[in-house]
Amino acid sequence: MDRPYIICHMVTSLDGKVTGDFLGKSAYSGLIEDYYRIHREYGADGFLCGRVTMEGSFPQPPIQQTVYDGPPMAREDYIAEKAVFYAVAIDPRGKLWWGGRAIADTDESYDGAHIIEVLTQSVPDAFLAHLRDKGVSYLFGGKTELDLALAAQKLKRLFGIETLLLEGGGIVNGSFLQDGLIDEISLVVVPTAEPSEKAVPLFQTGKYQTSDTPAASFRLKEAKKLGDGGLWLTYQK
Repeated sequence: MDRPYIICHMVTSLDGKVTGDFLGKSAYSGLIEDYYRIHREYGADGFLCGRVTMEGSFPQPPIQQTVYDGPPMAREDYIAEKAVFYAVAIDPRGKLWWGGRAIADTDESYDGAHIIEVLTQSVPDAFLAHLRDKGVSYLFGGKTELDLALAAQKLKRLFGIETLLLEGGGIVNGSFLQDGLIDEISLVVVPTAEPSEKAVPLFQTGKYQTSDTPAASFRLKEAKKLGDGGLWLTYQK
């Protein structure tokens, strides 16, 4: 395969929501820990999120965005370093101004992951200069719109990523699903419903996908009971 094996690994409510108040309830903290434990046990080479998820999960200190007055920046993929574990950010317009080259987090599952930005060529020169200054790697997945299949191929070819955990919001997850780029689904199911209209479902209509074909079907691989009435469900394409 010319791209990583991609596993969509998420926590969901019974009604398929991946955001909501249920995630913060102490009654389900054990299941949230199960999610992070499974994340570690997969032994993947990296994880991938969209811009909104990255901003919410790994907030950055305020950064002064300056006007770039140097020479034009070439739209060429940039490998700042090769790492053991990567944090891949879908950021087509260049809005994630990072404070450093790697994720800083209290959870060992994510701390130290080297950041790779997935961009379009429409990002400003100032943003590319910022990423280079911070030691953040980046690759281009298209001119003005993202081609996720191309981006996935580059993640394997340039960085050697063989297994990737897709842990995005509904739009990013839905885009990967619609493009046929999900090989396995891993769900930690919390035994509660999330009625909020603002809660995001596991898959939404994507805005990055290039395929108009129906999303692939999956078969149940395994179902395991977890504590506190939860389940771990795994499906394969």
